[in-house]
Amino acid sequence: MLSELRIQGLGVIDDAVLDLHPGLNVVTGETGAGKTMVVTGLGLLLGARADAGLVRSGAGSAVVEGIVEVAADHPAAQRAAEAGADVNDGLVLVRSVSAEGRSRAHVGGRSAPVGVLGEIGEHLVAVHGQADQWRLRQSDQHRAVLDQYGGAPLQKALDAYTHVYDAHQSAAAELAALREQARDRAREIEVLQHGLEQLEQVDPQSGEDADLRVEDERLGHAEGLRGAAALAHDHLAGAEEYAAQPPPSILELVASARQALAGEVDHDPALRELDRRLADLGYLAADLAADLSSYLSDIDVDPARMAWVQQRRADLTALTRKYGETIDDVLAWGKASAQRLDALMNADSRIDTLEPEVERLDRERTTTAEALAKARRAAAKRLAAAVTGELAHLAMGQATVEVSVTPRSAGLARHGGDDVEILLAANPGSPARTVAKAASGGELSRVMLALEVVTGAAGGSDVPTFVFDEVDAGVGGAAALDVGARLAALAEHAQVVVVTHLPQVAAYADRHLVVRKASDGHITSSGVHGVEGDERLRELARMMAGVDTGTALDHARELVDETAARRSNSADGKATVRR
Repeated sequence: MLSELRIQGLGVIDDAVLDLHPGLNVVTGETGAGKTMVVTGLGLLLGARADAGLVRSGAGSAVVEGIVEVAADHPAAQRAAEAGADVNDGLVLVRSVSAEGRSRAHVGGRSAPVGVLGEIGEHLVAVHGQADQWRLRQSDQHRAVLDQYGGAPLQKALDAYTHVYDAHQSAAAELAALREQARDRAREIEVLQHGLEQLEQVDPQSGEDADLRVEDERLGHAEGLRGAAALAHDHLAGAEEYAAQPPPSILELVASARQALAGEVDHDPALRELDRRLADLGYLAADLAADLSSYLSDIDVDPARMAWVQQRRADLTALTRKYGETIDDVLAWGKASAQRLDALMNADSRIDTLEPEVERLDRERTTTAEALAKARRAAAKRLAAAVTGELAHLAMGQATVEVSVTPRSAGLARHGGDDVEILLAANPGSPARTVAKAASGGELSRVMLALEVVTGAAGGSDVPTFVFDEVDAGVGGAAALDVGARLAALAEHAQVVVVTHLPQVAAYADRHLVVRKASDGHITSSGVHGVEGDERLRELARMMAGVDTGTALDHARELVDETAARRSNSADGKATVRR
């Protein structure tokens, strides 16, 4: 609910704070005091189009700030959170309009596009003015009102239909795509088959390209490798083919050095350590000489092997040019392509499976649509009777409401196969016409009030706050008391804010707010004040007689007592029904 509204620099309002009640809030005031500015300010807060002409003369900007108490899981709070707002301690909305026409919005302390205010507002407040009955001027909203009123049985039928409709749409879209892509599928199959055949012919192994690159390098330099290894071996271990006095090998030199030390190592630990290191050097040289000998035996100059390696590398390179940077990438491509080819090859069988499935879902969609239409027609009768009954309490006792449920000319849609229209016959014998065309501004507001009362009582409305501007236009006397009673009935299920000029309506208020105009001789400004007790009686007296004379005050007191009695009787009646 909207707990507080602050308006600054808007029209005749200089600075006003409205502390709102969870139930019925009534805004009254003299003509020209700025009552409608309250509704205008609320509209700005909910994303309405801004107009620099609304900014108070002499003010730099108009600012409207609202504090909303809303649960974290409410759609409005969720949308605000998506915009980066902090909603832990209530939601703060701010809209400002500069004198130059620039408009800014803040949601939960974060700057946001004005459109976000509108999206949040749709979940928070329903504004009903004589020129703004959007729920009755849009045909799809007629269907939404009926579906909300229909309750669990209608919602169950709608959910069943929507589930089947979505399944049918998905299957039909897949079937159409498979049929349309038949030629492309054949081409892709051909490309994949050719690539997989190449892989099968070459049969590459993981890491083979790197291994062959090393072997090719070795075979291409075999003579140089052999010569270098042989010379190193001779220097380590000596060579038999040298002349009578060959140069000593490393092994011989190490042995000679150890022999030179042999007679003295026992006399000095340091020299003994040096002898140990010479021994290690000898062992290492012997092992290295053996490894060089083994390396020499493995190096062969094999032209046939070299030709094979080079051809194999060429075959692998042909694959990496097309299917991946390395042979491992090529193998990964092959695995994925085999899976894709299998899916493509089975596409025809998928079509064979989908065709009867789509036909079955189409029949089921038709069946569930008929069940949904039946549920809507049943709910439509109840809704029409309930709203007609409410209108009898709103100075429209001769009016009758019909709720038409007819097949859509465009066929089935996600919301069903029905067009829903709320029709109104304002007078006996008059043809029923769409309510947006058959009712005047004041009548339209009262029809909307009747709808909100009925759907609210049925638990079908998810909007926490309703605003009515001049809903009682053209109403007076006892009928005005009935209008107030219906507003009070709606306030039992939701927060209601109503701008009125009728004391009979104002007398039902849980909180009475008065817009008062003041002037210093140069500038006129208005403020909003809550009134209670005698001050409230004086405002009701002013509304009834224009002055707060003793007689008018007595009448105001009688009016308050009467509305209290009506509320009490209404509550007792409901309790009796519940019992």
